[in-house]
Amino acid sequence: MKFAVVVFPGSNCDHDAYHAAKHVLGHDAEFVWHKDTSLAGADAVILPGGFAHGDYLRTGAIARFSPVMAS
Repeated sequence: MKFAVVVFPGSNCDHDAYHAAKHVLGHDAEFVWHKDTSLAGADAVILPGGFAHGDYLRTGAIARFSPVMAS
């Protein structure tokens, strides 16, 4: 199984999610920048939480415009 960990500006826990997928579960994992247009054949996608786009903004409303969300 291959995991894609989507990284947004200011997000945290993305490295934790990568570590869990790759080193704890033993699966392939890679970071995918939010402006990428492909999930590169991922079987599972992790959207880490945190302070993406700033803590005071509606992060989900902003993140939906990122190209990776159409993948």
